[in-house]
Amino acid sequence: MRKITANHIFPIHQAPIKDGVIIIDDSGKIVAIDQRRNHDEVTLEKHDGIIVPGFVNTHCHLELSHMKGKVATGTSLIPFISNVVAFRESPEEEIQAAIAAADEEMYREGIVAVGDISNKVDTAAQKVKSKINYYTFVEMFDFLQAGMTEGEFTKYKAVYDAQVSGNGNKKSCVPHAPYTVSKQLFQRINEVNTDDVTVSIHNQETPDENQLFLTKEGAFIDFYKGFNIDLADFNASGKTAIHYALENMNPQSRTLFVHNTMTQPADIAAAQQWSDKVYWATCANANLYIENRLPNYQHFIDANARMTIGTDSLTSNWQLSVLDEMKTIARYQSYVPFETLLKWATLNGAEALGYEATLGSLEIGKTPGLNLLNVGDDLQLRQDTTVEKLA
Repeated sequence: MRKITANHIFPIHQAPIKDGVIIIDDSGKIVAIDQRRNHDEVTLEKHDGIIVPGFVNTHCHLELSHMKGKVATGTSLIPFISNVVAFRESPEEEIQAAIAAADEEMYREGIVAVGDISNKVDTAAQKVKSKINYYTFVEMFDFLQAGMTEGEFTKYKAVYDAQVSGNGNKKSCVPHAPYTVSKQLFQRINEVNTDDVTVSIHNQETPDENQLFLTKEGAFIDFYKGFNIDLADFNASGKTAIHYALENMNPQSRTLFVHNTMTQPADIAAAQQWSDKVYWATCANANLYIENRLPNYQHFIDANARMTIGTDSLTSNWQLSVLDEMKTIARYQSYVPFETLLKWATLNGAEALGYEATLGSLEIGKTPGLNLLNVGDDLQLRQDTTVEKLA
């Protein structure tokens, strides 16, 4: 049994507790939350700063960890995708070493659960032995080509079947993005998943994505030509890209829209009217790495949208740290309150991945992990703020 105290405890689901004490058993389960004055000082582990739950990273591509530093910054999305395709293949031992190192980095950074995109089985073995809970999103795409659907689905279904679930790990089949998934493939994905899963989809990351669906113009036309893919059967809907996703996904599943760099209030309203199980993932550093832009977070705050935080991959980021994502948001859109960022990084993420029964907040009976942030009495996130994993 440990009694851990700091200047403030942030349970997330309720107001911060000054001089709070968290009592955990040997498994890390919270058995009591109290105040320092009720305990003998010699029985307490004292820390300067604030204690928060373990972080939840709702969007990562662990299998791309070996590509750190290989793809240039600031290219915009379409050249970035082309570079990922060009540089992805590497020796197996290099891929596995990078996966293991990235998993350990996230653990050190106080991350307790990860929503991870997988196109291959490369990460399956590491996830089984990891200290982190992984929700594996087996990502599928057929480039809007109905004739490719069955072949691509069969290929990715084999990846899904090879992923191990249980002992804290979960899995589902997911579409890559509106611009790469046909109606037929959306249907096949829906057939595999039950209602009680999370489905992730990349959404409105670049202006060209919306333009493709609005007018069938823009850079994606040349992108597909470069891969000798015919878009003759694709017709613009006159609506933004997210509407195509909404028309073809299951509103009964938890749905996690990722990036949302170009998402506008009308898009948010349409999604939240479509389902009450909608979550949004922002990957601020990746957005800057690829597109040199960020979402307008005020749109999501105004809509009471449930935002979460992801890191994306080491292909599109300099590190895998939820805290660093929070710092970036605080630096560039400082109107977002610190307590709001904490909720995005913890409880909202846990809910989005279906881990809220055990993770995301400091509540009796949960085993959420405990992170210490060296935040002062002003409770402001600073660029020199660090995270220490306490439990």
